[in-house]
Amino acid sequence: MSRAAITAFRSTAGQELLKSVWRPEGEVRAIVHILHGMAEHLACYDEMANRLNQAGFLVVGYNYPGHGENAELLGYFGRGGFDSLVRDVHKLRLELQKEYTGVPYFLLGHSMGSFVVQNYCLVNEKGLSGVILSGTGHYSPMLITAGLILANLLCAFGGEKKPSKLLENMSFAGYNKAWSPPRTEKDWISRNEEKVNSYIADPLCGFTFTAGAYRDMFRGLKNLYPNKIVTMDQDVPVLLYSGACDPVGGRGAGVLKVADELKAAGMKDVTVKLYENGRHEMHNEPNREEVFKYLIDWILSRL
Repeated sequence: MSRAAITAFRSTAGQELLKSVWRPEGEVRAIVHILHGMAEHLACYDEMANRLNQAGFLVVGYNYPGHGENAELLGYFGRGGFDSLVRDVHKLRLELQKEYTGVPYFLLGHSMGSFVVQNYCLVNEKGLSGVILSGTGHYSPMLITAGLILANLLCAFGGEKKPSKLLENMSFAGYNKAWSPPRTEKDWISRNEEKVNSYIADPLCGFTFTAGAYRDMFRGLKNLYPNKIVTMDQDVPVLLYSGACDPVGGRGAGVLKVADELKAAGMKDVTVKLYENGRHEMHNEPNREEVFKYLIDWILSRL
């Protein structure tokens, strides 16, 4: 297995982030830029990255502000907010495409990362070889607005940099209901108990977002509604894959709704893959080798 080369990456908002690059042996057939999920870090994707390396793909990504071992404050994006997450995608893409001229470029966003990718695609999608949304979902504009109002109130009363259990409970309420009695509070993440245990034991995973970070995230979600995906490049292929039991994706219903909106907007190549009994992190499920193979095959078919 190859080890990621870790270097500094300067965010567009000025923070120093940690960038990871997994390089394949031999020719680079494609670049896969991973955008990780909420309250985790890029090292969680090491197994996936190594599997993609075997197919000749260079894998790259970075820990968002407020994430990873060099975070100034865990769970807080900082002055750049959600917009800086989107701008950082383009900055890294331009750097890599300058180094690897002409190499197909794919974005893979998981969970919150899928919303960063969708926001990015509203303005800078042209030229991508494909967009991959893992563990994504669809949210009611009314619910997003309510969350944003509450987050703004908490920020106004001094909670911007303070972890908000109130917003956490509101955002994740009911995610574990399908598994009763639950073994842990994170059973919804994966059927793989070892992976869930590792997540819980990792101090850089599962931390509580600050009210400011929730505010920024709700702003990013609000930017997607009403349906603004009509501005996306209709020729870029999109893959949505998720566990059929993932509560983030409404047990498949939210994933299908996003796909329907993409098709209605004129996207010519939209693929949906729902894995029976799968939960939120398909790259950590017992059948993850099946997931990796499907992902690799889809990328190869779009080169």
